[in-house]
Amino acid sequence: MSCPVYLAIDMTDLDAANALVARVRNHVGGLKLGLEFFCHNGHHGVHEMAKHKLPIFLDLKLHDIPNTVAKAVQALRPLEPAILTVHASGGRAMLEDAKAAAGIHTKVVAVTVLTSLDARDLAATGIEGTPHDQVRRLAGIARRAGLDGIVCSGAEVKAAKKEWPDGFFVVPGVRPANSTVGDQKRVVTPGQAMADGASIVVIGRPITKAEDPDLAARAIEATL
Repeated sequence: MSCPVYLAIDMTDLDAANALVARVRNHVGGLKLGLEFFCHNGHHGVHEMAKHKLPIFLDLKLHDIPNTVAKAVQALRPLEPAILTVHASGGRAMLEDAKAAAGIHTKVVAVTVLTSLDARDLAATGIEGTPHDQVRRLAGIARRAGLDGIVCSGAEVKAAKKEWPDGFFVVPGVRPANSTVGDQKRVVTPGQAMADGASIVVIGRPITKAEDPDLAARAIEATL
């Protein structure tokens, strides 16, 4: 099995991103390209990062009416991402149309509750219950819509895996032991996330902001 660590490329500078990946590519299993990178570099940037011969996780969190999301997914098909995200809260019809529009080699996974949110944040938007409750609700919708899996925090992945044994689970916001949490609120270590059922873990700043990114990536890989 390849390394389950996907490196979060959350930057706009394409040259810097290429240099970073060149240093750590032997110790990560894929590249997560998010909104910051994609809005600045577009399709060209994705093609450039694909030259590193690592799977591309296009984390755009699409969320709109079903027809609009389907057309957006179709526009992304030439990039052939290994993984593409949509928001589970867009509803079953949107999720079904997104999956139908994706290429056969692309896993479409639904974002449930962002790792920067807690119960108080959900309550402020009118959602009752804990993040765990909301993840279960949205995971059920994603599963019934025929998606490949979900994005959730390490705090919920164990329960999600139990209810969806063959699901694909993306866990972001993980942090190595004794590292800075930053703006994340529901975090676990990479090893704990994998033990609890994560298919892949997404790691950014603990590697990208390290004095020696290659050493940091190797240290994280060693814990898995």
